[in-house]
Amino acid sequence: MKPSVAPVAARGGHWICTTALGNQPRATTKQMTWRWLLILPLAWGVWDYWETRPIVHPPGVLVSEEPVQSGLDVTPRPLTKRGYQIVPLQSFSLAARVLSKERYRFDDGADLAPVDLALGWGRMSDQAVLDAFDISQSGRFYFWHVRHFPIPRREIETHSANMHMIPATQDIERRLLDIRAGQIVTLAGYLVEVRGPNGWHWRSSLTREDTGAGACELVWVEKLDVH
Repeated sequence: MKPSVAPVAARGGHWICTTALGNQPRATTKQMTWRWLLILPLAWGVWDYWETRPIVHPPGVLVSEEPVQSGLDVTPRPLTKRGYQIVPLQSFSLAARVLSKERYRFDDGADLAPVDLALGWGRMSDQAVLDAFDISQSGRFYFWHVRHFPIPRREIETHSANMHMIPATQDIERRLLDIRAGQIVTLAGYLVEVRGPNGWHWRSSLTREDTGAGACELVWVEKLDVH
């Protein structure tokens, strides 16, 4: 049987026809459900990538200043957060380019420091240099790989770092979670040691010269600007 041709609404004096297929079964509710189950994750993935995509800059150093760290003239009282005692070790501030951000939800420190930032300054904030890198984070470490070194290895080690961020307020936590790779952050607070139940502790590195396990900074963040 040939499909019938059914007239539909007239537009501008002309009839528009559509092919009506007789006895054509409509998609079942189950089929429609499966279609949405496939479409929604894809749409979410596209939206999430668009919202979190790295920011690319023209070539050039974006942050020339070194991090600033100094001893405490007066030892402040220990801070507390979610049952942890937080002991300031040194005052700390820096401006840096965000090389990568990683969210943690399930490890021992996740309820205290939900975000790690891999940060770079000096030539490690220059897009022309960073284009040579593959950068990732996992297990509270920051990893980088290059096929050829655009700058000396030691400069990479001393001008970038993985830092565990302990937000002092809910507003700072929200802003930390919204950070994207490529943004410039300016922050201030303390490098700290954390003491928890059953002897658990977590201590910050106090130098930018070290590498490997124990070399990350643990930062109590009291001030944060993102741009």
